[in-house]
Amino acid sequence: MWRSRTNRDRKMVVCIACGTSVLRSEAREYDKEGNRWDRHGKEFEHLCKECYRGLCHQPRDELEGLLVEVERDGADRAEFLSRYFGAVEERYGSAEETNRES
Repeated sequence: MWRSRTNRDRKMVVCIACGTSVLRSEAREYDKEGNRWDRHGKEFEHLCKECYRGLCHQPRDELEGLLVEVERDGADRAEFLSRYFGAVEERYGSAEETNRES
């Protein structure tokens, strides 16, 4: 017979966005790989419901790999953003080109 999961839901987790501690039952799982249904070998982070509602829920294929690629030790925020925007334009074209095609 299966045991109930009531014990799991009494656990406290910390929202990775705002730092608030909430009950696991009051949180949403966040999977940086974008596929929370594939659970094998993963540890999930959590978001409170308010922060979860504020997320963009659009597909993010290739995003994690792109971020890792442009991230370098010691880069400040401005340098990181410059590398990120350059890599996005290189892969997908500029925002102006995309808007003209629409």
